Amino acid sequence: MGIDFNANEVLLMAERIEQNGQKFYRGAVQRTDDPENKELLQKLAEMEVEHEATFATMRSQLGADEKSDNVFDPESRAFQYLRAMADNRIFDVNVDPEKVLAGTEGIEEVLRIAIGMEKDSVVFYQGIKDAVPDEKGKDKVSEIIKEEMWHITVLSRRLTEITK
Repeated sequence: MGIDFNANEVLLMAERIEQNGQKFYRGAVQRTDDPENKELLQKLAEMEVEHEATFATMRSQLGADEKSDNVFDPESRAFQYLRAMADNRIFDVNVDPEKVLAGTEGIEEVLRIAIGMEKDSVVFYQGIKDAVPDEKGKDKVSEIIKEEMWHITVLSRRLTEITK
């Protein structure tokens, strides 16, 4: 039997993923001296801020029925599961980027890590999109998916440039 989550919980998780992405990219900015890499990573961090705001706006527009629990969960285990998934599977906020990016990784490794995390977020957001009704912002989720896919393209291009 699967676990059902309400729209509020899913959007909270999406916000958390975007916060985690911001933290990763900001940490990565501190780990490179190359101005082009710094600019790219800073721009990605700023885009994650915009995505978080989009999800927060969508969540603020939810009705009471969309915020109600879909399962009996007196200890908020479903929400805790969502948070664990966001924190440990996509942009792990529990691991400080200062430790993940301890200075031994070059920009190539940073880009590979970022590409993997962006791919994970695309998969998650595809799932969200399927669960969001048209009138509740499905088009916004689609836009974010396109932006996350663009992040992968930009990161991949930069990786190709520096590994040639």
